[in-house]
Amino acid sequence: MLVTLKQIIALAEEKSFCIPAFNVYNMESVMGVIYAAEELKAPVILQVYPRLINQGTADYLAPIVLEAAKRASVPVCFHLDHGPTEIEVQRSLYLGATGIMIDGSTHSYEENVALTRHIVELCEALNIGCEGEIGHVGSVNDDVMDELTDPDEAADFAKKTGVTCLAVLVGNAHGHYKKPPKIDIDRIKAIREKSGGVPLVLHGGSGIPDETVREAIKAGIRKMNIGTDVCCAFSDSALASLNDPKRSLAIDLFMKPVIESIKELALSKIRLTGAEGKA
Repeated sequence: MLVTLKQIIALAEEKSFCIPAFNVYNMESVMGVIYAAEELKAPVILQVYPRLINQGTADYLAPIVLEAAKRASVPVCFHLDHGPTEIEVQRSLYLGATGIMIDGSTHSYEENVALTRHIVELCEALNIGCEGEIGHVGSVNDDVMDELTDPDEAADFAKKTGVTCLAVLVGNAHGHYKKPPKIDIDRIKAIREKSGGVPLVLHGGSGIPDETVREAIKAGIRKMNIGTDVCCAFSDSALASLNDPKRSLAIDLFMKPVIESIKELALSKIRLTGAEGKA
């Protein structure tokens, strides 16, 4: 059930729900998400950060993701998250990625359009789909966030680039929020309307209140990224096991509670995004 970004976003559009996109780092995080997706019969995206591509970690991780997707009974997309240049894009495609995000949001508007359009054309040759970003989604640790995505600029960007889906800045950020974020639902609606219904992506999905997520999905969010929560589920469970004097030294047994913790997180996010039963 390995599918492309185009296919999985089209499914979300058809059934008016949101695809949960989990950042994965190792075999255990992949297993936890896949177990949850199969239990709830939900389509999911497994995505990797560019540093895993550049550092060679993805050389080992990609075969695990691909095998999990091929064995899964639900649609699974293997996606590059926040690819900064064509180098990471090419490496990801070589490793079997079926979806690409090119993030040119730190460049000028014109440069972002040109870079994104180029990668969209590259992805179109493979018929897999490309995600772009307009309005730089930064970190919760940034002192100042860039201005929120302008609906008119987003519409122009979507038209000129032809992206499959579009990441926007609407009050969201990467990392643990210091206080509940104020997501601009009206802005999501305006971007969606002015851009002709382009599917929108909400980055920084960890820590956004559930009701806000539901409102954002109704407004047009079709993909939501979950990264920080995956890391916390892994580390919290691993630390608990390390502090258990009766724990097994066998790594496969030691990791079972970790996999279960990630699965429980994935179950909650799948239900929240409305992806349950949509496979």
